[in-house]
Amino acid sequence: MDYSIKFQKLFQIEKGKWLVLVGLVALTHLVCQSLMLPNGSALLSQLPDQKNNVLVKGSESSKHSSVKALVVDNPLKVGESNLDNDSLLVRGVKSTRVYNVGGHDDGSGLVEKEKQEKMNGDVMDDDFDFVEDETLRNVNVDMEEGFGMQNDSSQEQRSLYGNGEGESSHSLSLAQLAKRSSGVVVSKAETSKMLLDKTVTSSAASSTLVVSSAKPLLIKSVVERKTQSEVSTSDGSGRGASFIRINEKSDGEGHLLLGNNFASSNNGSSMSNKPVKKKMRCEMPPKTVTPLNEMQKLLVRHRARSRAMRPKWSSERDQEILSAKLKIENSPILKNDQDLYAPLFRNVSMFKRSYELMERVLKIYVYKEGNKPIFHQPTLKGLYASEGWFMKLMEGSKHFVVKDPRKAHLFYMPFSTRMLEYTLYVRNSHNRTNLRQYLKDYSEKIAAKYSFWNRTGGADHFLVACHDWAPYETRHHMEHCIKALCNADVTMGFKIGRDVSLPETYVRSARNPLRDLGGKPPSQRHILAFYAGNMHGYLRPILLKYWRDKEPDMKILGPMPPGVASKMNYIYHMKSSKYCICPKGYEVNSPRVVEAIFYECVPVIISDNFVPPFFEVLNWDAFSVIIAEKDIPNLRSILVSIPEEKYMDMQLGVRKVQQHFLWHAKPVKYDLFHMTLHSIWYNRVFQIKPR
Repeated sequence: MDYSIKFQKLFQIEKGKWLVLVGLVALTHLVCQSLMLPNGSALLSQLPDQKNNVLVKGSESSKHSSVKALVVDNPLKVGESNLDNDSLLVRGVKSTRVYNVGGHDDGSGLVEKEKQEKMNGDVMDDDFDFVEDETLRNVNVDMEEGFGMQNDSSQEQRSLYGNGEGESSHSLSLAQLAKRSSGVVVSKAETSKMLLDKTVTSSAASSTLVVSSAKPLLIKSVVERKTQSEVSTSDGSGRGASFIRINEKSDGEGHLLLGNNFASSNNGSSMSNKPVKKKMRCEMPPKTVTPLNEMQKLLVRHRARSRAMRPKWSSERDQEILSAKLKIENSPILKNDQDLYAPLFRNVSMFKRSYELMERVLKIYVYKEGNKPIFHQPTLKGLYASEGWFMKLMEGSKHFVVKDPRKAHLFYMPFSTRMLEYTLYVRNSHNRTNLRQYLKDYSEKIAAKYSFWNRTGGADHFLVACHDWAPYETRHHMEHCIKALCNADVTMGFKIGRDVSLPETYVRSARNPLRDLGGKPPSQRHILAFYAGNMHGYLRPILLKYWRDKEPDMKILGPMPPGVASKMNYIYHMKSSKYCICPKGYEVNSPRVVEAIFYECVPVIISDNFVPPFFEVLNWDAFSVIIAEKDIPNLRSILVSIPEEKYMDMQLGVRKVQQHFLWHAKPVKYDLFHMTLHSIWYNRVFQIKPR
């Protein structure tokens, strides 16, 4: 009896100890949960339906940079159907853009636009567009404390903290945050590419993370907030895209409640609201327009106030250039010349004198540094042939090139922007910073090895580049160099009077660049105006909207079908038209300007802010028509108002100027090689500053 009483007392004491111990363990667990989860969530996490808690932590370095990796610490069974009732808790997001989301099975949505021949723009720099990124915005988020995922059985869009007052909306889409097993590391590149395929699904066999439309998505410390926007992206497989709309609520304490409402891809339904896609610069008219007369004023002003760096020490070559400048300014008046047609030039006397001095004085050093194919491997065919033909002829020149850099007036950096893109650009990466860094490293290398760059800050160095990305790739580290660019946009950093507008020539045959040269005489040109081509940019669709199939004497067409016969038909129309329409594409430049001259058709340039080739020496009014983009509705009335005599003069000008836009296997006087080199020389002469 005594033993039973003692045993009961001992059991009660031990039971009390166990209760105290269990209580301490529970309290410790709550304290740990409070440290790991947002304030107030510790108790909530203990509810029966709170399963599969996940904590995704960001690295320390990610506090000040974009997402490097997402580390899933705890196991997550993403394939189970109970995840349909989960909510996603996100903390420490500084800026939110767009994740990529998988597509509908029914093929609806948008497919990422790919530019085949010409690619322009960059997500990294807002002032330079990247055409490949028109329908894609990669995530740009910084994480401070990590992500947390919880379950929540509530069907309302409510904040976990506060009353959820002050509704607005926020645009966000989801990347894949977790995989089956714990400890999965998702790299930055993988995060930007992985898609959340079949986002909402009831299948238990699915292994894709899903987020219920009824559960809230909480984001803390959001700096960038977009309102009333939607996301529509494609997974690149041609299946279309899911639409996501996320409503944002604020609890007044800096937290945001995002309720994501998106349709299931299984049932083929989609959002009733249409997706909103931010337009790139190349898809919109320019904010400012610089007409041709203003460009002429800029030319005079820049010559009077040269921005070239004053050399750190004097050079005999500088004195030779200054002497040539004085002779050019005091050149004798040229009355008649059998090789030059005076109306084509701003001042034919100065051009003639400058060209003669270039042939007599100019010496160039070509840097040997740089590996193929980016350096010293010219591209002689296609859209970017101009930079390749110049490189080939320059490096092979025995007249201008010297082996001793101390004897050189100018220094040539022989790289190809086309081969730079072909070699280094990662397709669909939407990032060109490595291309720019490559050229930056190159310029720093020659600056460290030679003293010539440092003497002038690169002002006596030049490059020849025809790819649309060249202004971006050469910005900052080559800013003082003379840039011969096809993409000569006065609003995008092109400096009139220092830089050279390089003609963009589409060479169809590298062996015979003069194939199909010429056209019909004016009396046999019965087509008033002709255009055919792809619908790149915002301007060409406008052209077709107003003039396609509107007038019998205006052949304004869309893309020509593929094949040799189609190409010959294109050439036939250019040879048979009075005026050839040359509208801008994604950028201001177009190979149609030179094509029109090649086939003796008067070019009609429709491209605001485009600096015409060799602007510093040629008078484009003598052989072309330049029309403002806003005047497209009046295109036909403008052309028919041109007197026949004026047209005949312009057509004669086209035939006379043709020699200045031709490539030859062996350079010919006044041809495109010499004209390009002369403009580089000419701008250096009028930009140089004495010591």
